[in-house]
Amino acid sequence: MKAIPTVQKYMTTLPHTIGADQTLEKAEGMMREFRVKHLPVLKAGELVGILTERDIRLVESFKDIDLKSMTVDEAYSPDPYMTSPDGALDEVCATMVSKHYSCVLVTDAGKLVGVFTWIDALQAFSELLGTRLKH
Repeated sequence: MKAIPTVQKYMTTLPHTIGADQTLEKAEGMMREFRVKHLPVLKAGELVGILTERDIRLVESFKDIDLKSMTVDEAYSPDPYMTSPDGALDEVCATMVSKHYSCVLVTDAGKLVGVFTWIDALQAFSELLGTRLKH
C-alpha cells in the first residue's frame, strides 16, 4: 500500500495575500483579477486570518455598507485552520469536511507557504482515483 500524500503535493504555492488595512473593494478586485476565493490576511507582516469571497458577500448584504471604505480588518476570519506542508492529505480533508472549511492555510516555521482549497482537494481526489484505484 502506498503512503498517504501530503498537502504540499496539491497546495497552491505562493498565494496572493492582502493587508488587514486594505479596503474590501481592493480585496474583491484582487479576487476577481487572480480568480481566487480566499486571501490570507497579513497585519504588520504576520498572518492573522483569511478573507473569503463569502465574507465579502455577507458584508455586502448589510444595508449601507460601502466596500470602498470598509477594511479587510473588519471582515476577515481570525484563527483560520492551518497545517504544515507535510500534513497528511486524508486528515486535512477530513477536518475540512467536518468543519465545513473551504480552505486551509499551509505554514512552515510560522510563514505562509501555500493554500489548500476544496478545489485542490478535488484535484487530489481525481488524481488518486485515476492512478491508485484504476484496475
